[in-house]
Amino acid sequence: MAMSEEEIPDTAQHYLVCGTEDCKKNCQFYCNPCHRELCEQCRDKHQKNPDTENHEVVHYKQRRPQLPEVKCKLHPTRNVEILCKECNIPLCPKCIFLEEHSGHKFDDLEEGYAQKVKLCRNEITKIKEYILLTSTELKTEIKGDKTRIEETMNDIRKSINAEAESLKDLVDKVTSDKLTQANTIEDSLKKSLESQETIFDDYIAYIDQLIKDFHSYLSSSNLEVLFSEDFENLKIQSIPETTQPVLPVYTDGQFCKDDVTKLLGSINCPNTIPDKRKIKSIETVSTQLKPTGNEMIRDREKSNVKKTLSLSSSVSKVREYTVPGVDSVNHISLGKSGRLWASDKKGNLVQTDLQGNKLQEIQTNGGYGYHTVTQDGDLIYTDTHNKVINKIKQDNTATEFIKTEEWEPISIHSSHINGDILVGMRKDKEAKITRYNRTGEEIQNIQRDNKGQDMYGDPHYITENINGDVCTSDLNKHAVVVVNKSGQHMFSYTGQRSRFFPYGICTDLLGHILICDSYTKTNTVHLLDQDGQFLSFLLPERVKSISVCVDNENNLYVGHYDTKKVKVYNYLQ
Repeated sequence: MAMSEEEIPDTAQHYLVCGTEDCKKNCQFYCNPCHRELCEQCRDKHQKNPDTENHEVVHYKQRRPQLPEVKCKLHPTRNVEILCKECNIPLCPKCIFLEEHSGHKFDDLEEGYAQKVKLCRNEITKIKEYILLTSTELKTEIKGDKTRIEETMNDIRKSINAEAESLKDLVDKVTSDKLTQANTIEDSLKKSLESQETIFDDYIAYIDQLIKDFHSYLSSSNLEVLFSEDFENLKIQSIPETTQPVLPVYTDGQFCKDDVTKLLGSINCPNTIPDKRKIKSIETVSTQLKPTGNEMIRDREKSNVKKTLSLSSSVSKVREYTVPGVDSVNHISLGKSGRLWASDKKGNLVQTDLQGNKLQEIQTNGGYGYHTVTQDGDLIYTDTHNKVINKIKQDNTATEFIKTEEWEPISIHSSHINGDILVGMRKDKEAKITRYNRTGEEIQNIQRDNKGQDMYGDPHYITENINGDVCTSDLNKHAVVVVNKSGQHMFSYTGQRSRFFPYGICTDLLGHILICDSYTKTNTVHLLDQDGQFLSFLLPERVKSISVCVDNENNLYVGHYDTKKVKVYNYLQ
């Protein structure tokens, strides 16, 4: 629930405090019968008190839920407190005397309510860690199958086109051969006719000469020539006989579409029953979620630390130092061996030790939460202008690590769980979170919720919680947007006042989410639990904070936008 400005304290006050009157220590335990929060000291007194020594006192997170006050419908002045086992309905103490419940057995409703709440929580856990995770994996598998279908059909299309081109080449070859044959036949027929033309040329020349000879006889005055032997022997040769050409006839080929279809290959879908997708059993998933080897040892060590850690009743400043070479401390990334990278908006990126001594300096295009340190100790940072992510190894070798194409990378975080790279991006009016594996291969995009609504506007700071949740400060949405590792929207935190300007964000070993709020009337760090519940305004003073991170010793580092200073606080005990 949002607090009014008058209700917000100047000093840090945690939400979970001991329920004992006048005790303001941090609550760690809970008395189930009394439904009261207890600090460690009050727990000891509670268990030594003869009136409460047999009460069940548990860790706060293991508390039994308190039965909500619900009025009886038949007796409005009474609360329901009893469960009728036969009718399975809640009753008030007066209801048990009604005739319809005569002889029935009754249970404490609070016990039954606690069991139902536990069942619901177990089901929620099963849904989150098994059903939702498995469903998302199956959805990813389906997406992969769609890609394989597209690739297969593209190969088939290429084969069809290649085969058609081959057939076209054969048709062109046969066509060329037949045209050559037609040309040869034409030439042969023409040569035969040309020889006949030569015969008639000679014959016509002979006839022309014969006509001249007859005219000469007619014009001659010598009659003896007309009655000479030469005239008598003059005979007209008969017209030469020639043959007409036999013209070839073209017979159309006998073929149809089916004949062409038979010449080409065919597409066949095997008549087999498709295999059912394998759904992992909940036992298998539970086993996969359990760490092994060195991871188990590290997790056990962290678990032991978590058991001994709790929120301190007050926040104390451990030290502060100035970061040289920057105008402000807009973002902090902690590296190995107690080294720290700090940057300002102008692109000055400086590495220092924990005393503020400058070790090296890099000039970048700048930004807000635009750099991070990997599990291997490499620095990676975004270049929004060139749309790339660069990497600088520990030996100072610089490489272009990832190209983000048309998307501008504006924030980045290297997972401490598995080494994945989480990148906040934007393009025009769109924004998304993209997950890469440690080699730079894109493996996930998170952009819309299950209703198809855009979840991000300007994801300029990003981090990951101990349960794999991806937590993003989005200045455009004025919210911290949290999704689980499958990309499902879990909650959005919009602050405790009418205005909320989230900037730097980080998480700690207990799963707390810490957010810098640059709203001028707040200028502090919000502390949330893993589920997004507000716990406190963490800092005892209203500082102009813009960046945060927590080191391996559970110290909180806070960078300021009005100075070059980093202040270190202790808020866990």
